[in-house]
Amino acid sequence: MSHTTGKKLHKEGLMSEERRTLLAGAAGAAMSAMSPMAWAAGSDKPEKEEVRIGFIPLTDCASIVMASVLGFDKKYGIKIIPTKEASWAGVRDKLVNGELDMAHVLYGLIYGVHLGVSGPKKDMAVLMTLNNNGQAITLSKKLADKGAVDGASLAKLMSTEKREYTFAQTFPTGTHAMWLYYWLASVGINPIKDAKVITVPPPQMVANMRVGNMDGYCVGEPWGHRAIMDGIGITAVTTQDIWKDHPEKVLGTTGEFAKKYPNTARAVIMAVLEASRWIDAGLQNKLKMADTIADKSYVNTSADAINQRILGRYQNGLGKTWDDPNHMKFFNDGAVNFPYLSDGMWFLTQHKRWGLIKDHPDYLGVAKQINQIELYKQAASQLKVSVPKDALRASKLIDGVTWDGKEPAKYADSFKVKA
Repeated sequence: MSHTTGKKLHKEGLMSEERRTLLAGAAGAAMSAMSPMAWAAGSDKPEKEEVRIGFIPLTDCASIVMASVLGFDKKYGIKIIPTKEASWAGVRDKLVNGELDMAHVLYGLIYGVHLGVSGPKKDMAVLMTLNNNGQAITLSKKLADKGAVDGASLAKLMSTEKREYTFAQTFPTGTHAMWLYYWLASVGINPIKDAKVITVPPPQMVANMRVGNMDGYCVGEPWGHRAIMDGIGITAVTTQDIWKDHPEKVLGTTGEFAKKYPNTARAVIMAVLEASRWIDAGLQNKLKMADTIADKSYVNTSADAINQRILGRYQNGLGKTWDDPNHMKFFNDGAVNFPYLSDGMWFLTQHKRWGLIKDHPDYLGVAKQINQIELYKQAASQLKVSVPKDALRASKLIDGVTWDGKEPAKYADSFKVKA
């Protein structure tokens, strides 16, 4: 689909009342295709019926928003109240103090809070993974004009044109910081010693680059594609090229909430799983999702900024276009959503690598405390969503090194470029 077609769809497509009717119809069809569940009554009745779920304006908040908009939450005896937040630090604080029950949140933020890094220390829980892939590292048009269009050419420019280079990520222990650091290190740039790294909330990335506050940034969509649409940046690398099918946002809460309200937690997982499956079910659903979350109450951008990359239609801002099969996935037959222990442990290895934690933690023990695998399995089994046999998975990253969750301390110590 071209940008023109996207705009046309968006313009012809539907005003709010018609759209609500259309979405409700789509949800009804999706629900009628599935057998009724027995979790919303009796001993399995949710302990808390209204659930406030924080989100940041990013494409990957979609499964939370659509679970609410399409009414999947009602099916399980809950009402999801999506709550728009301004920054990841704000999400962290509101989760910790109980203003939010749950959040669409950075994987590494949850692990950081659990260990008391980059904020208060509190027992935390990951209920499910919300998406894989779909983030990007953007370099400024000024750098691109000097030949820095990928990792190797950036490293070459930084070695010849000596000055302070500034890169932005979204939260110190978060996913974007780790993708940025890993990518820079893979081409011999030490992000701690060779550059200045700042923290900027996702929706403010484009404006900050426009006024020259940074040379590059790592963020979730649509803020990578938006920089290209606005002519201020280029995509140097996608995060799926750093790690195919990497874990990204999670449905996070406190350990206390997961223990106190297990039925509520399970009901939310089920509603969000259904929404995830609905989004990934086909082109029309993805376009309806893009149209819905583009609204100012959610992501507040044009549907065109969202709908290209969720379909895997990429352009880099330098004239190159391609179809990426490893675009943002929300369900992928359930492969996305299982909270693998090895995924959580990977963030801990990088926190250790970059000096965010001083000593090796009990990698597996911490992951087992945080990732609520049993709750997830119960929810998945009710929806007949398959779960993997092993809670560890193996992946080869951009530098050719394989991470499999085994020997995490050895892995964390093995990197040549580190803090």
